[in-house]
Amino acid sequence: MLNKKIYFASDFHLGVPSHAQSLIREKLVCQWLDSIKADAGTIYLVGDIFDFWYEYKYTVPKGTVRLLGKIAELTDAGISVHFFVGNHDLWMKDYFAEELQVKIHYKPITIIYNDKKFYIGHGDGLGPGDKSYKFLRSIFANKPLQWLFSRLHPNLAFYIAKQSSKRKKVITGNRDEKFLGAENEWLFLYCRNYLKTEAVDYFIFGHRHLPLDLDVDSKARYINLGEWINYNTYAVFDGETVLLKKFEPTT
Repeated sequence: MLNKKIYFASDFHLGVPSHAQSLIREKLVCQWLDSIKADAGTIYLVGDIFDFWYEYKYTVPKGTVRLLGKIAELTDAGISVHFFVGNHDLWMKDYFAEELQVKIHYKPITIIYNDKKFYIGHGDGLGPGDKSYKFLRSIFANKPLQWLFSRLHPNLAFYIAKQSSKRKKVITGNRDEKFLGAENEWLFLYCRNYLKTEAVDYFIFGHRHLPLDLDVDSKARYINLGEWINYNTYAVFDGETVLLKKFEPTT
């Protein structure tokens, strides 16, 4: 039996749309982490925690010190924290592992808690369609191209990346907030296809930006964690079931 609960959250997108608005959201995330630290055994941060993250050998993006300090506080207290790279922070290397004792995951994982099998990942690049993004992601993940990008001065490199992120938001707008119906949800279709070869109780994803709790079949559920720009949603496993919740600060 679990003595502690397991928490999941994703898509904080810290850094946008402005420093002031991001700071408000960062403080809210830290409030949430404070609210769960007494009963949390493991916390999964399931990608796109930052709207942009790139590590040089001796340089990381400035800011978000409250979140970094809070994560260090949690791991120092013995809480296991896992970080999944998303499409906005896939250039994470060893900084979190070395400084914060966080386990970094570059691909989805399966893990069992209380005889329940979890499939956990950010969700980008999975499922049918979206070929243009999958091609773009292969470029971003290309090691020689990353090496070339690292030759740029951080001021220029970070500027280019942030302008690209803002442009993407202008293009996509609020498209992610619309439920398309289960048969048109590509992560749902991925879950259903995955079950043909391996049994899973809970699929936990981010990336979609819409909180979802869907039955894939009579046993398996697909949980999408939503995001923290509009919803402030997260999931918790209490040892028996996964609940999708909204964080409501007390003050």
